[in-house]
Amino acid sequence: MKAIGRNIIINKEKEGTTKTKGGLLLAQSQREDIRYTKATVVSVGEEAEAAGLKEGSKIYFDRHAGHKIEFEKDIYHVIKLQDIVVVL
Repeated sequence: MKAIGRNIIINKEKEGTTKTKGGLLLAQSQREDIRYTKATVVSVGEEAEAAGLKEGSKIYFDRHAGHKIEFEKDIYHVIKLQDIVVVL
């Protein structure tokens, strides 16, 4: 599977839970104060590769960006280069 152009295929990290002061357990997806999510890059399109992004890079991206794709019974996310805010 190979990304094309400015597209990037990623694997999102598993979201953990946090405990509020009142004792409620919240999934990270339910927390509105966290906008960015950590992921690992699986495949990089040509334009994104020219920007210095590589397969295996750890990134933070806008959690509302992109869409899911299923490939060989695994779920991946496809985002665009402009959705990435940090490369670790």
